[in-house]
Amino acid sequence: MTQHHDPYQHADELNGLTLGKATDYKSEYDPSLLQGVPRTLNRDAINLTDPLPFHGVDIWTGYELSWLNAKGKPMVAIAEFFLNHDSKNLVESKSFKLYLNSFNQTRVESVESLKQLLTDDLSRCAEGEVRVEIIEPKQFCHQRVVELPGHCIDDLDIEVEDFEFRPEHLENSTDDKQIVAETLNSNLLKSNCLITSQPDWGSVMIRYQGAKIDREKLLRYLISFRQHNEFHEQCVERIFTDLKRFCQCSKLTVYARYTRRGGLDINPFRSDFEHPPESQRLARQ
Repeated sequence: MTQHHDPYQHADELNGLTLGKATDYKSEYDPSLLQGVPRTLNRDAINLTDPLPFHGVDIWTGYELSWLNAKGKPMVAIAEFFLNHDSKNLVESKSFKLYLNSFNQTRVESVESLKQLLTDDLSRCAEGEVRVEIIEPKQFCHQRVVELPGHCIDDLDIEVEDFEFRPEHLENSTDDKQIVAETLNSNLLKSNCLITSQPDWGSVMIRYQGAKIDREKLLRYLISFRQHNEFHEQCVERIFTDLKRFCQCSKLTVYARYTRRGGLDINPFRSDFEHPPESQRLARQ
């Protein structure tokens, strides 16, 4: 039976978010702009309870970070933010953007002082560990565009008529006679924002060990997210739990890299056997 996720079943928790509402943009430092969303809102819906079946991190890249130095001179940088999977909250993306914009006319003594402010504020909002890295302009030349590892399944010549989210595409999708360790990827992941229904475009890598998964059924499953409303982090955890449920992978990693919006991209990583890779952006990011 298809699980239909109601984006408004937790309306009380979501009504207070700035996402989807007209908002004033502040250019003076204001950490109160940050808003957290309890991770349990989605995890309860897919029956995820402690201990969680995965570890991981949400890797955010901020491309529009700017502030004033002690003399009032504008500074720019790229920032990477690493939010642990076990933080109580994920950080709502529009509030994150507004918060970063609040540094635009704010004097900060040093890059280290800025890094500490970001770390403290985001950790407080997430109610969990957050690591921050600042990439200054002299380091921009080291930023590389890469492809996700593994075999891309997007060239499969399939006909698609039904775009309803259907996890049952994964039913009977494995061949127990073929035990494999392989890495697959797709650039066809698209979901929609839980609040605004704006499109979220992404690429996803699935690395697993276990019975071989039918690639056509996997691709149909990923395409079925196309009109599904859920936050990035929630989609990745749903993919992970569905693959575990239907395919009984003995080892599994799901890693998605989404295109940026408002100068931010979100890249959730969930695995039960390996550590996150070095953060390197894809061409669409």
